[in-house]
Amino acid sequence: MLPCKRPAVFLSLAVLLLTSLTACANSPVAKNLEQSLAADPKLQNNPVVFEESQGNEPQAQQNPSTVQLPADFPKDIPLYSNAKLQEVTPASGSENKVSTRWLSSDPSNFIASFYNSQFQTKKWQILQQPTDDAGGVFEARYNDLLLKVSIQPQSVTNATANQPQTATELLIDYEPNSAATAQPPPTTNPNEITNAVAQPGNPQFVDPTPPANLAAQPPSTANNQTIPTATPESPEFDDLNKAPQEWRQYIQDVAALGVLSLEPKVTKSNSTATTNQFEPSKIVTHREYARWLFAANNAMYASNPTKQIRLPSESTQPAFSDVSAKDPDFPAIQGLAEAGLIPSPLSGDSTVVLFRPDAPLTREQLLLWKLPLDTRQALPSANFDTVKQTWGFQDTARIDPKALRAVLADYRNGEQSNIRRVFGYTTLFQPKKPVTRAEAATALWYFGTQDEGLSAADALKLKRS
Repeated sequence: MLPCKRPAVFLSLAVLLLTSLTACANSPVAKNLEQSLAADPKLQNNPVVFEESQGNEPQAQQNPSTVQLPADFPKDIPLYSNAKLQEVTPASGSENKVSTRWLSSDPSNFIASFYNSQFQTKKWQILQQPTDDAGGVFEARYNDLLLKVSIQPQSVTNATANQPQTATELLIDYEPNSAATAQPPPTTNPNEITNAVAQPGNPQFVDPTPPANLAAQPPSTANNQTIPTATPESPEFDDLNKAPQEWRQYIQDVAALGVLSLEPKVTKSNSTATTNQFEPSKIVTHREYARWLFAANNAMYASNPTKQIRLPSESTQPAFSDVSAKDPDFPAIQGLAEAGLIPSPLSGDSTVVLFRPDAPLTREQLLLWKLPLDTRQALPSANFDTVKQTWGFQDTARIDPKALRAVLADYRNGEQSNIRRVFGYTTLFQPKKPVTRAEAATALWYFGTQDEGLSAADALKLKRS
């Protein structure tokens, strides 16, 4: 019977305690008891969010909102609006690059589509892009700003529902303009010093005396002429803004390979000052284009000697009667002729005895000389009807029969065709129209076909790495 009396005892004690508290509600004892049972105000103002860790112990959740972009973050870099910044660190392998990590709840194909559209709309030069919509890596450049965007789909676990949730991680690595444009100082060809104003005290003065420990100089031909190969990266041109916007990046890339020649000019205000003029709208001559074509091909394939054009031997006989072995551009012109890349008596064109080095280069000649270096095989047979059906040119009948094969082969290169890259969409080819220096440089930006080739941007990456 004793256990039955315990509930009655506990009930009596509870009633007694409640009566005591009510009776002395305003007493000091009651107030102390009330304060001891009240909630902690610090916890009310600063709640702590806990989540289950792998060790089943609660831990504080980190808040990535405290991470901020660097103050010098380039404004040209497109940012996906539904992505939150998680981390900013120096990129591995380079002290000049910065790596940022982002998280987004959107699927990877949405983000890949966003960056593909942004790069194309804002005229970025896309060096690499994903092969599908599931994610991958973009590499692009804009005004010498190098950018790499890695889109990595992943899955996270919702702690409350324990359900998989789609997420995408973004890694945006960039190299600031100041670091991207910093290049080793260009070397100077001793044979070209006389073309510039070299005065002591001038910032552009170059001492023509080679240092005692200078490495071996480039080999020369039998007549002590410099071999037309690409030199180290050239300085930027002062008048590149005169070229159309769509050509400027092409010209910069080809110039960075050391292919394009400068046009030094003395200013009237200061006789000792020179400017690096490219003169993009100036008509390019046969000799200039031959020199650039030779140098560009060999610079593109610097690591692949089997695709380089060989120089003529010391005992070779000139292929053209108007280009002697003493001509400064003889090595390039003769080398192209001996490789069968330009029409000459060596290729069976007995009527082509003159090269006319200072004559303007025409559009059909630009293709006729370059396409063999793109296809690396015999050009296809072609006639006027075939070219007209493919390209749809209204002036197909004006194209020289010898150039028809090159025009048709260029069509088969798809988006990598020289005509599309240089002249854009057109129903008039204008085969006899002279080519400008900007157009010629743009044509030399890419060697190869639609399926396989190499751009000047690719060659620069290989060179710098």
